[in-house]
Amino acid sequence: MTPFGYTVLGFGAGGVAPPEIEYLVVGGGASGGHFGGGGAGGYRTATGFALEKGTQYTVTVGAGGASRSNDGEDSVFSTITSDGGGFGGMGGTGTTTGSAGGDGGSGGGGGVYPSAFAGGSATAGQGNDGGSGWYLSNSNVTGGGGGGAGAVGADGTGPANGNAGDGGDGTASSITGSSVTYAGGGAGGGFKIYGTHTTYGDGGSGGGGDGGGFYESPTDGTDGLGGGGGGNGFGQWGDILSNAGAGGSGIVILRMLDADYSGTTTGSPTVATDVGSSGYTTVTFTGDGTYTA
Repeated sequence: MTPFGYTVLGFGAGGVAPPEIEYLVVGGGASGGHFGGGGAGGYRTATGFALEKGTQYTVTVGAGGASRSNDGEDSVFSTITSDGGGFGGMGGTGTTTGSAGGDGGSGGGGGVYPSAFAGGSATAGQGNDGGSGWYLSNSNVTGGGGGGAGAVGADGTGPANGNAGDGGDGTASSITGSSVTYAGGGAGGGFKIYGTHTTYGDGGSGGGGDGGGFYESPTDGTDGLGGGGGGNGFGQWGDILSNAGAGGSGIVILRMLDADYSGTTTGSPTVATDVGSSGYTTVTFTGDGTYTA
C-alpha cells in the first residue's frame, strides 16, 4: 500500500512518510584570468527530495578559486553536486600563449593573444558558457565574461575602444523566504596604452566580480553566492595587472517543514524556523557540515 506516494514501512498498523525537503546547492565561483572573467559556480535546486529518517547527510561547500585562473570547488549535498566554476582564460605576454576559459558549473571567459580564445563550457543544467575574448592587436584586446547561472557571459568586442565582456547574470531563489540572486559570472578585463583603450566589463548579478584595466583593479566574486571573479588586464603603460578577482564561495541551503526539522547538525549552519510565518525551517551552510534527518 502506498498512500500519498509513500511506502508504508510496517511499524505496527501504520507507517511514517520520509520527510521531503527543498535544496539549493551552489558551487564555488572561479577566479578571473588574464583578461577572461571567472565562471560562476554551478546552480542546482529542486523540491521533493526525500530524506531517510536517522540518516546523516554530508554537506560540502565549495571554496572560490584563489589567485588567478583557478577553478572553483564543488559543493555537495547527499547525491547532489554543483560543479565549481571554470577559470577565466589567460592572455599571452609575447613569449607565452593565452588560453580559452575553463569548463565548469558555468564556463570561464576566454583570454587573448596571439588570437582570441573561446569561453569555457558549462555543465548541463547548472549554468551557462563563458564569452569569447576579442583580439585585434597588442593594444586592442578584451576578455570574455564568465558565464552565470541565468545567462551566458558576453563576448569581448572591438575593434578600437571596445568593451570587455560582462559576466552572465545569476538566478534568483526565494528558498530563504526572500529573493536572492546567486551564481553571477565574473567580467572580462580590458586594456589601455598610449591613448588607445578598451574598457573592462561589469560582473553579473548574483555576486560576479567586475573586470580590471587601466587604474581599476578587478574585484572578487561574492562569498556565499558562488560568483566568479573579475579578469585583470593591462594598466596605464601596458603593464600586466598581476592580480585577478578571486571566486566567491558557494552555499548549501535546505528547506523543510518545521515539524520535519530534526535539530541535529554539525558544522554550525544558520537555522531559521517558521521562515516568513510559513511553517518552514531553513538550514544554511556556508561551510562543511552534516544534517541528520
